[in-house]
Amino acid sequence: MPLSREEEEALNDHFLVNSYVEGFTTSQADAVLFYHFKSTPSQDLHNLHRWYKHIASFGSDISKFAGHKRNNLTLSLNGKKITIAMENNSEKQINGEEGTEQQEQKTAEDIVDPWNVQASSNKGIDYDKLIDRFGSSRIDDTLLERFEKLTGQKPHHFLRRGIFFSHRDMHRILNLIEAGKKFFLYTGRGPSSEAMHLGHLIPFLLTKWLQDAFDVPLIIQLTDDEKYLWKDLKLEQCNKLAYENVKDIIAVGFDMNKTFIFSDIDFLGGEFYKNILRVQKHVTFNQVKGIFGFDESSNIGKIMFPAIQAVPSFSSSFPFIFGEKKDIPCLIPCAIDQDPYFRMTRDVAPRIGFQKPALIHSTFFPALQGASSKMSSSDENSSIFLTDTANQIKKKINKYAFSGGKDTLEEHRELGGDCEIDVSYMYLKFFMEDDSRLEEIRQQYSSGKMLTGELKAELIKILQKLIAEHQERRKVVTDDTVKQYMTPRALNFTIQK
Repeated sequence: MPLSREEEEALNDHFLVNSYVEGFTTSQADAVLFYHFKSTPSQDLHNLHRWYKHIASFGSDISKFAGHKRNNLTLSLNGKKITIAMENNSEKQINGEEGTEQQEQKTAEDIVDPWNVQASSNKGIDYDKLIDRFGSSRIDDTLLERFEKLTGQKPHHFLRRGIFFSHRDMHRILNLIEAGKKFFLYTGRGPSSEAMHLGHLIPFLLTKWLQDAFDVPLIIQLTDDEKYLWKDLKLEQCNKLAYENVKDIIAVGFDMNKTFIFSDIDFLGGEFYKNILRVQKHVTFNQVKGIFGFDESSNIGKIMFPAIQAVPSFSSSFPFIFGEKKDIPCLIPCAIDQDPYFRMTRDVAPRIGFQKPALIHSTFFPALQGASSKMSSSDENSSIFLTDTANQIKKKINKYAFSGGKDTLEEHRELGGDCEIDVSYMYLKFFMEDDSRLEEIRQQYSSGKMLTGELKAELIKILQKLIAEHQERRKVVTDDTVKQYMTPRALNFTIQK
């Protein structure tokens, strides 16, 4: 018997905060529910649609999910009892002649969560599948045209090139701007190393462009408490790393009069902590277990931490900035791996009287060794750090940057290089602002006219300049400058025209 619209909506609510039917891993419960559907669920049920597309990607291996095989499933969702019977011919169709090639062969799974990123191929994460899996929306030409119309300038090259590729409710933010209203920005940094690397810069670079383009206030959260809970580091060490990282963040060039930066360890209390309690009371252990994969061995600090990352998206958490206004919308630029925190936030926000934050997601900055993993502070040779010298940058690129070139000069001249897997070209997409020059390099490298060494030389020149300029700006960031950014205070902006 087909599910009613009401039952499908209950399932959609379930998948907002759960990856699978029974929590964090696939099971035969997912197989029963999947085989029940004769076609893909309606796209307006974003979370159910995302779950279905994700399960479909397993193809014939759906029948191998863990647990005992069953023919029916009974769920209790939001107090509603739903009974689901497996269609007798569904498994045959998915495994037999009527199945597509994608359904017949299991697609290797990318791993993306707030702590682990691992692609299944050297081309990197499949972001189209990730959009289906997370239920977000692609940044398309229509959205880019609205950016250009409202800012009077070309969108940032991160937006034009799909480096920021996905969003939640960005059109709502642009509608506010058109109406002459304001929003605020919120982003953050989890300090786990004294030196930040290039990948850490990506969200901050777009955030600065957004702050300048729309003249809005910015909140930057340093989750030094998170790093203490997840890493083998002392509490004082995490706090010290936060203050070191602040200097690199300030050096990006944020407007001091419109920017407030805080360390969780030092700041928690007052209205901020009251909102943490509100979130904690309305999120169950089953929900955070389903979203983040926590289990009985997870320390209680990890279980409660998502509430801390959630509440900077509520304007009432900062009364010294927003006064009595509790409804100022928030836009969060972040890497896509942080999205689970804010799926939870968007679910709980209306239940405690706040607006859902909007998000804009970036791709990952690949490790030097290839796009199958992101750049990491824990591996010195996978990363270009903001403290590296010009010579270190040159050596790392020449020695470790994965090449899409061919094995021999003759073969490369004949067949050309593969820009889809070449790390040097990927980095140029992030940091070469000239669109026409980037396209010229792509064509020359793909045709074999440009060699790998020449491509790397182009990148080395750009990174040496970028990092040298950053280091010069950082030199003038004093302890007093840090204190000014991190002192709770009113910011210089107009909430609404």
